[in-house]
Amino acid sequence: MKKIVLTGGGTAGHVTPNIALLDRLKEEGFEVHYIGSKEGIEKQLIENLGIPYYGISSGKLRRYFSLKNFTDPFRVLKGCAEAKKLMKQIKPDVCFSKGGFVTVPVVRAAAKCKVPVVSHESDMTPGLANRIGMRYATRICCNFPETLSGLGTKGIHTGTPIRKELFTGSSEAGRSFVGFTSEKPLLLVVGGSTGAVRVNEAVRKILPALLEDFCVVHLCGKGKVDESYNGIEGYVQIAYCDKEMKDLFAAADIVISRAGANAICELLALRKPNLLIPLSAEASRGDQILNAASFEKQGFSMVMQESEITEESLLAAVKKLYQERDSFVDNMRKSETSDATEMIVKLLCELAK
Repeated sequence: MKKIVLTGGGTAGHVTPNIALLDRLKEEGFEVHYIGSKEGIEKQLIENLGIPYYGISSGKLRRYFSLKNFTDPFRVLKGCAEAKKLMKQIKPDVCFSKGGFVTVPVVRAAAKCKVPVVSHESDMTPGLANRIGMRYATRICCNFPETLSGLGTKGIHTGTPIRKELFTGSSEAGRSFVGFTSEKPLLLVVGGSTGAVRVNEAVRKILPALLEDFCVVHLCGKGKVDESYNGIEGYVQIAYCDKEMKDLFAAADIVISRAGANAICELLALRKPNLLIPLSAEASRGDQILNAASFEKQGFSMVMQESEITEESLLAAVKKLYQERDSFVDNMRKSETSDATEMIVKLLCELAK
């Protein structure tokens, strides 16, 4: 039996594409193992699926000053040793890396052990961890065709794997999950697995006005639930959602979202009219701004920068999105999207021979 090591972590966006590959990998006869951080979100998501999970030490590579910059390099070195030991123990035929700082020791160890590495970059431009890991990669898959120019001969445009279960959601089950009986259209606010403080604040400020026309489901991130808003009719806040996400997507008429690549590709695949509020360049390397601009240009999304948010502008944008929802759906239906799962699994099979 062929063996594969999957790696990726830090946020759900670095894990869900790996999960999307699982069924096809098993159909192709792969024995799947997962290496992630010891306490990251990936640990819970993968262990719940019954996949053998191995946690290693991980440190973040920061561009800004932090006292952890003095200790994290030692965690990374420890993680490298742990990853190399695991590679010798598991003896995989191939390794697939989705990104996040925990992947650097894993892909380095794989390359040292002569294991072919396929890495995947979802954003328009590679993040720091992926840029380091790419030197060890045999092939590099990307989500946007614009990314190919910087990947050389290793690059291949595949798109992002989408979890099949997302297409099996039930609108009725989604409304039942949050207890909505109103026939008002449903606005789903998604801040990502770690939440989005600026978006959370902005939505709550205009909540009374929103509730005049919409029911609102607010995925606000772990630790970011504001209990003072509990019990408001037509409004439900959830820290994080996994299994019921497919039903909430099915129930949603429109969506407010950050512009992480995996998130927006799911919105495209599900044909959900959306307002994207990318992370600002001050709070990130600007990848979400580029992602959002691409989707806006293709007519898949409305975009609002954080600096543009006011109570009036956000409310007006939500109402406009709902009024023009059909045009966004039409544009998304016309998009040419490849079957990323099939392309990536085929590549992994070829390298595992």
